Amino acid sequence: MNFQQLRAVRETTRSGFNLTEVAGVLHTSQPGISRQIRELEDELGIDIFVRAGKRLTGLTPPGEAVLPIVERLLLESDNLKRVGEDFTAQDLGRLSLAATHSQARYALPMVVRDFRRVYPKVTLMLHQGSPKQVAEMLLSGEADIGVATEALAQYDSLVALPCYRWTHSIVVPPDHELLQVDGPITLEQLAQYPIVTYEAGYTGRAHIDDAFANAGLHPDIVLSAMDADVIKTYVELGMGVGIVASIAFDAERDRTLRALDARHLFEVNLTRLAIRRGTWLRGYVYAFIEAFAPTLTRPVVERALAGLIDAK
Repeated sequence: MNFQQLRAVRETTRSGFNLTEVAGVLHTSQPGISRQIRELEDELGIDIFVRAGKRLTGLTPPGEAVLPIVERLLLESDNLKRVGEDFTAQDLGRLSLAATHSQARYALPMVVRDFRRVYPKVTLMLHQGSPKQVAEMLLSGEADIGVATEALAQYDSLVALPCYRWTHSIVVPPDHELLQVDGPITLEQLAQYPIVTYEAGYTGRAHIDDAFANAGLHPDIVLSAMDADVIKTYVELGMGVGIVASIAFDAERDRTLRALDARHLFEVNLTRLAIRRGTWLRGYVYAFIEAFAPTLTRPVVERALAGLIDAK
């Protein structure tokens, strides 16, 4: 048994049993992947994969039992490498971040800039995606840290730690009628206009939908997008009233728009930082986490990873 065989099994499952894709990921040949899988199966005395001719089509019941063990072995192998690197090259390495568009655009830039000043030899990789994609990148090992508002706490294999709370704002052109409303805007008033906001599953969209539904209202959402800058662009074009994260509006930068506080309309949102359970983190990763969320000190994160505090 060797790690190349274990990687062949893991990547075969991740690729949807496409051995050509696995061969590309592991930089070897398709026959080589097939041989490694068969040798491991022969050693274990079981079939890990269901076969239809020469094709692999799924996991057998023994394969379902084997896969989590394979994942743990490969994770611990990576952890061993990280331990060695942390003692031999404390300030040298890589840090892979996965975040939604809003987090990458508005919450992370200053943290990334300041981190680079302290750790100039650490290579940073920033991946963007939906909350689900962020979770999947963490689970696959593609990312070390994930930051998103929704979805991360739904995965048992992730430790999802609370970072900060935030609210929504309504954005409109400077001559919009809502700016003349006397007192706080109501959901009924807002629902009279076409709305431009986030896609389902992004940046607190569920709280927006819930607020209207609970009020018995059916807003006309004419356009939805992943990115607040896209939303603001279409508001500028007169397509509708925008609902964005408050952090996404800057009066100096967004001079062609005006913002109205919507914290009284929609539930407060919680951004979380997630790490895959069982992962051994290098020292500079703890430093980055604390820079992003000062309450998440190294002892707090270590206790959460050890299961000593509730990270949900």
